Amino acid sequence: MVLEALNPLDYSVFQTVFGAIMTLLIAMEFKHSIIKVTLRRENIIQVKTVLLIALLALSRKFIILNPDISTGTLAALAGTVLALGGTCWLMRERDDRAGGDR
Repeated sequence: MVLEALNPLDYSVFQTVFGAIMTLLIAMEFKHSIIKVTLRRENIIQVKTVLLIALLALSRKFIILNPDISTGTLAALAGTVLALGGTCWLMRERDDRAGGDR
């Protein structure tokens, strides 16, 4: 920071660093879900985990977006977030009605 090689106040530097951190979080969660399936010797990956990983990836995409993005692309990303969020909410409601966490 003394040599201003990495200025955290610069928007592009912040995007790059935070995007890398989010990529690491997504990779760690993906690895954790694969290990969990392997140790349980199950053939099905939990749908909730896949949805949450997808939401993490979309939140990373929103963070690293360029300011000159088209409105169609932004609307498509927002619609995808709403669809994934709605699916997560519906699954939680289903589990609450069933009387436990599946």
